[in-house]
Amino acid sequence: MRWILGWFLLAFGAADAAERVISLAPSLTEIVVELGAADLLVGVLEGGERPEQVAGLPSVGRYGQLEMERLLSLSPDLLLLWPGSIGIAQRDQLQRLNIPTFTAEPHTLDQLADQFEQIGARLGRAESGKRMASQFRQRLSALRQRYRREMPLRVFYQVWDQPLYTVGGGQIISDALSVCGAQNVFADLPQPAPQVSLESVLQRNPQVIVAGSPSQRDAWKAWPQLAAVSHQRLLLVPDKGLERPSGQMIEAVAKLCAVVAPER
Repeated sequence: MRWILGWFLLAFGAADAAERVISLAPSLTEIVVELGAADLLVGVLEGGERPEQVAGLPSVGRYGQLEMERLLSLSPDLLLLWPGSIGIAQRDQLQRLNIPTFTAEPHTLDQLADQFEQIGARLGRAESGKRMASQFRQRLSALRQRYRREMPLRVFYQVWDQPLYTVGGGQIISDALSVCGAQNVFADLPQPAPQVSLESVLQRNPQVIVAGSPSQRDAWKAWPQLAAVSHQRLLLVPDKGLERPSGQMIEAVAKLCAVVAPER
């Protein structure tokens, strides 16, 4: 697998580096900034607070709704795309335009590290990409070693409450839980953000519940038969950076591990 990545880096060297880049996901915008290549960005998709380095860049739309005319007016020579950021119809439209596109949808933290190298190569920042990936992998290895356990903790990661949503096994947050010596109780579900029932959570009886807000967390106290409730392991998501697969995510994972398994 590593030789494939090496071939990719050689195939897209500095000579073929992009000069006018549009990022179609906040996480990808962050990666470009982390690589020291913010000067190459000419437009971004809106999605929360922007990094300071790109605060003044033109918008090409918002989540789920791309402004195609604005995008074309910026004459990009590379699009950074997360598939979930825009609808299928507009993804098909972009494909027909034949604009070079890098599609990023990492399902694991190891895939995310590879992505830093791949994007770095496309932007003419190959060395920065390698360095960023190496530092990320070293930190990831240390977290895995520290939090590894023979019997993983069963964790329910709550995304929303009405209706009840969680993360599936192919979602990168599920992999983050495994780094922390935990197992997503809904890892068998293939969807990125599946809707689940209260009954299914009660049946799977997680030892830990990680919720997005105090109200979501406290609502579980109505179910004292849950192991997470009886052992007072109702936790809050420690860092919203878990939702953005970029370089900063490794520290967000470290915070998650610290609250899920503080004894380690």
